[in-house]
Amino acid sequence: MLDCKPLSTPMTINEKPSKYDGKEKMDGSTYRSLVRSLIYLTNTLPDIVYGVSIISRFMSECSKAHFVATKRILRYIKGIKNYGLLYKREKDARLVGCADSD
Repeated sequence: MLDCKPLSTPMTINEKPSKYDGKEKMDGSTYRSLVRSLIYLTNTLPDIVYGVSIISRFMSECSKAHFVATKRILRYIKGIKNYGLLYKREKDARLVGCADSD
C-alpha cells in the first residue's frame, strides 16, 4: 500500500456492506489487525470514524469486499497523511470547545 494512489474520500457513496454479501470469505486475522490499527488512528483522524465503525462490524466474518473497503480507507489516509489532530502536553492546559447547534 506504500505506492497506492490516494483517494479523496474514505468510503464510496451509498456503500452498504453486508455480512451476507456473497463474496469469498477470508482469513480474519489480518483484517482484524488492520481494523484495530484504524480504530487507534481515529483518535487523531476523526474523519475516518464513520468508515472504521462500518468495517469494524464485520470483524468476526469478513469477506474480500470488506477487505477492499478497508484498503480504501488506507488509500484515503495516504492522501491526508500530513493532516490530523495534534495533542500536546502543556503545564497549564485548558480545554476549550464550541458547538454550532445548526
